[in-house]
Amino acid sequence: MVKIVWTDLSVSELKDIYDYISIDSKRYAKNQVERIKSKTLILKTMPEIGRIVPELESSEIRELIEGNYRIVYRIKTRDYIEIITVHHTSRNLYSREIT
Repeated sequence: MVKIVWTDLSVSELKDIYDYISIDSKRYAKNQVERIKSKTLILKTMPEIGRIVPELESSEIRELIEGNYRIVYRIKTRDYIEIITVHHTSRNLYSREIT
């Protein structure tokens, strides 16, 4: 089974997402973060299920979509995946240094 590791950046972004949404609703904020985390569990059995990130055009860097968020991950080895970033779809990914 594939090991999934969240980078410091992606953990920080999850916290930022929670903090921002919790201004209006702590319950919704918690639910959103849980949905994002749950979405990545499919990678344990199907690591290549995500599409290749169009802006980066690298077969190792892929993404899953959960609501308004792009969960960008890197396939390091057959058994190891790294969640690089959780990016809001309204923001420009080109302006980010994520690789």
